[in-house]
Amino acid sequence: MGTIIRHKGLKRLFAIVVLCLAFSGAGRAAVAEAQPEIASSAEPEDLHEVLSEAEAAVDVKGIVQHHLGDTYWWHIWGDGQREVDIPLPVIVRSRNGEWSVFSSSRLMHGAEYKGFRISHGGKYGGKLVESDGAGGEMRPLDLSFTRNALGIFINCGLLLLLVLPLARWYRRGNTSPPRGVRGAVEMLVWSIEEQVVRPCVGRDYKRFSPYLLTAFFFIFLTNIMGLIPFFPGGANITGNIAVTLLLALCTFLAVNIFGTKEYWREILWPDVPTWLKVPIPLMPAIELFGIFTKPFALMIRLFANIMAGHAVILGLVCVIFVTASMGAAVNAGMSVLSVVFGIFMNLVELLVAYIQAYVFTLLSAVFIGMARERHEGSTSS
Repeated sequence: MGTIIRHKGLKRLFAIVVLCLAFSGAGRAAVAEAQPEIASSAEPEDLHEVLSEAEAAVDVKGIVQHHLGDTYWWHIWGDGQREVDIPLPVIVRSRNGEWSVFSSSRLMHGAEYKGFRISHGGKYGGKLVESDGAGGEMRPLDLSFTRNALGIFINCGLLLLLVLPLARWYRRGNTSPPRGVRGAVEMLVWSIEEQVVRPCVGRDYKRFSPYLLTAFFFIFLTNIMGLIPFFPGGANITGNIAVTLLLALCTFLAVNIFGTKEYWREILWPDVPTWLKVPIPLMPAIELFGIFTKPFALMIRLFANIMAGHAVILGLVCVIFVTASMGAAVNAGMSVLSVVFGIFMNLVELLVAYIQAYVFTLLSAVFIGMARERHEGSTSS
């Protein structure tokens, strides 16, 4: 054995297999303890039935939805008996108009406080609710500081720590190129500025560079942080449609507020035969509809790609525990496959993190450039 693992590649493979076996053993113990009857009654010929029972024991759907959704606290660590969480402030207005501010620790483990609780199912699953007076649940006005909100603040702070040192470097009058992290940030700034913003926006590209560069770095850093499985990473921020909606709304405002007269003329009175504009404004209606489809495409593209990537990775991890009651050989083999494909998917998601930030910035720059397009001799702004 010592002779075999001297080779670096085989040593790494050996370490991965040992790690998989360790995970599989822990998964078998956890599932057997929770559902001992599954492990004792499993027969080799009833694999489909065993798999269904194992899925029910592990609740893959619940695990994936829990990690993809937003929460009122940030889970750090837990072993089934002890939990370490960061409680966050809950800010809520009840149906009688009374405002309440308290720690989310008062709502953990199914507890209720001042008539508020976390719903565990139905259309309000995972959300803060209160009784509607008839035995049902209703959503109050909820302005709580959730995990995604904290993640946004953390990522913004990290973004400042990355960008401000480069700004100070040039403010001091340094002429030599920066190195290390500052050099990497400068390379990204230059590539987005010169290869995306400048050719797509046009002559007044510097006016929109701050927004487009901010959008790129925020999305890219947030995507990377979402792949880190421990605090302060792991928040599914760009996989939250409310966040991508706000980002798309910023592009929508930049396009339509700073659009030129030619841009609005092409929308309201396009250069097509008159019968397509009057008496029925067919083409203007289509052009107006296109104003809203562009930001909608930005919103859905970013949201769907990030959420799907996270769901696939979580599903691969759950395979280890779903197969824990199917025997050591099956579980060990599936654990190896789960780890290998999980590593592959994480590498793919690293690439997707950059691609999605790049595509969002590119399309935003294209839409802004189309709105800023001028005809020859025009001086409109």
